[in-house]
Amino acid sequence: MVDAVNPAAVVRPFRLLAVATRVGAGFAVGGAVVAAANAIALPGLTLPRSRSEPVVDPVTVVVPARNEADRISTLIADLRAQRGLSTLRVLVLDDDSSDGTADVARRAFAGDGRFALIRSTDPPPSGWLGKTAACHLAAEHASRLMDPQRPGVLMFLDADVRVAPDALAVAAAELRRCGAALVSPWPRQEAGALVERLLQPLLCWSWFATLPVSAANRSTRPSMAVACGQFLVFDAASYYRLGGHAAVADNVTEDLGIARALRRRGERTIVAAARDLASCRMYTDPTELREGYTRWLWSAFGSPVGSTVVSTLAAVAYVLPPAALLFGRGHTRGWGAAGYAAAAASRLIARAAETGGRPRLRDLADAATHPASVLGLIHLTTASHFRRRRGRLRWKGRDLSCGGMRPEA
Repeated sequence: MVDAVNPAAVVRPFRLLAVATRVGAGFAVGGAVVAAANAIALPGLTLPRSRSEPVVDPVTVVVPARNEADRISTLIADLRAQRGLSTLRVLVLDDDSSDGTADVARRAFAGDGRFALIRSTDPPPSGWLGKTAACHLAAEHASRLMDPQRPGVLMFLDADVRVAPDALAVAAAELRRCGAALVSPWPRQEAGALVERLLQPLLCWSWFATLPVSAANRSTRPSMAVACGQFLVFDAASYYRLGGHAAVADNVTEDLGIARALRRRGERTIVAAARDLASCRMYTDPTELREGYTRWLWSAFGSPVGSTVVSTLAAVAYVLPPAALLFGRGHTRGWGAAGYAAAAASRLIARAAETGGRPRLRDLADAATHPASVLGLIHLTTASHFRRRRGRLRWKGRDLSCGGMRPEA
């Protein structure tokens, strides 16, 4: 005798999938709406229509560099070409490099007295990560060169950033115009290989489609801070009152951590699009990209539970709708199409805001792969947690799986 099949038991999973698809599509549409609003609200660093007087604030630039021999000379050339500044000092800190970074940097200085090299051969102190220790050491050297009554503007640039000739002057002027303690100019993220094109645009999109920038830039709430450590522009006095990078010594996301620390003191931080004034290609091959992301993604959502919740929501919002578009029927397929279109739209809007131009054909193609991008990010987040549990987090030859390392709360 064959048991009768209950039709309701068969239909129920399909109904649940239909409901989940509608919910996911709703999230995706909401993200597109937030992105559209941010496209209007996000401030951008733009050149003035007419040349004005040079920035009178002394500007000091710190470049932490570990094994950057193939990149550092290009950045130094960019910095030597800066204009619109009355005073510029640049300190390059060679963080125990093994590839000749210091020698390359010295040659690139070409006798320019505004540039100086600091060499550190010591490992990070206990409780510090490599980059935070390097930034703090260089900033301490910088403070000795500053007028205590007029410390001016302190900037941090990663060695893989490229800056236009007016970038520093415009960034310093924006810092003073808005009266913030920190301006984070968001560099245009460049990508070459396919895996870069899948993942790099998510850096901007992840906050651009979820956080109302206008409110975030007006607020001092730590949870609404946005920052990119590739290019940070501080009011030097505010930075040193905070204690500098000592405030985030063991923080794996030190850029966001220092912005939040400033906000906890009641000071404002803002994010602005650098557009044509600054760009960055963070990684140049899949291995470097994987190592780069897994070293910090474990900290992005607070805990493994937080990562699981966010990853699930991301899958429902950005993977389920396109799957329903391909395999669903009727209204479910329609909701899938709406969700997929909204996700691609939010990605395109974020990219256009980041670059300051209209989306290119390549950007359209990249946006079409958004579900694969989200799956890739979920995979890397999971891998990051597993690597941390197994003590296998490393970056540029240093072990990051130390017990003191913490995410930003």
